Amino acid sequence: MFDYKLLSALAAVTEQGGFERAAQVLGLSQSAISQRIKLLEARVGQPVLVRATPPTPTEVGRRLLNHVQQVRLLERDLQGQVPALDEEGLPERLRIALNADSLATWWALAVGEFCAERGLLLDLVVEDQEVGLKRMRAGEVAACLCASERPVAGARSVLLGAMRYRALASPGFVARHFPDGFDAGQLARAPALVFGPDDLLQHRYMAGLGIEGGFTHHLCPSSEGFMRMAEAGLGWGLMPELQVQPQLAAGTLLELTPQRWVDVPLYWHHWRHGGQLLTDLTGHLARQAGTWLVT
Repeated sequence: MFDYKLLSALAAVTEQGGFERAAQVLGLSQSAISQRIKLLEARVGQPVLVRATPPTPTEVGRRLLNHVQQVRLLERDLQGQVPALDEEGLPERLRIALNADSLATWWALAVGEFCAERGLLLDLVVEDQEVGLKRMRAGEVAACLCASERPVAGARSVLLGAMRYRALASPGFVARHFPDGFDAGQLARAPALVFGPDDLLQHRYMAGLGIEGGFTHHLCPSSEGFMRMAEAGLGWGLMPELQVQPQLAAGTLLELTPQRWVDVPLYWHHWRHGGQLLTDLTGHLARQAGTWLVT
């Protein structure tokens, strides 16, 4: 049988990004956490962590994390049926990976009522929608929002809708780089805004215009900062339609191609045996997301 104290140590080190913070969360010494990880590795006969900064799970470590995530959720169901088992009486907490643009726009509105009614605390991990699924695969989260339809083993995916992105820039930027009107060839030479190395939205948009290859760009891993940089004329970029209505109305941002946009599907992935909490949250999101997403 598994010793869940050892698995909890593994989960804490992975989730907190190190032994010291894991020790603080679990109320133990750092050496005690280290000893638990070593004992777990001795029992499974191989390393469960790569000792890097931050520590990352090995393949067997990811499998153990997948298991402990699901056990936590099932334990919540049992505690609801047998309250005496909930010795700590702590609120429920759910670790979820989602993209920054959803967090900056519709996510809080969609889940706010559910969290208030259930007394649910969220532990959110921000990832680009193209790569959020890796957190599920690593066993670090119980659910995620991402652009990929195919779930990892043991999970299900539900299409919630799509976020529509429009190519925008400031009036000054447009006047400077497109004085004679929009030109696709000039776009490749104008500085762009990219959220991060995994952000391929601008690449997809430019490919649709027949532009291939690299382009000059700023990196800005912040939804709010991304929009502010565009307003300041530093570059053009694809921004969520949900986020920029006030700027479009005020004229501080202009559309480069009003008839062309990029729709990014958002799939909600959750563990198949994740307990009633995840089932209820999934149903709630499926009902609420259509209020804000393109369906």
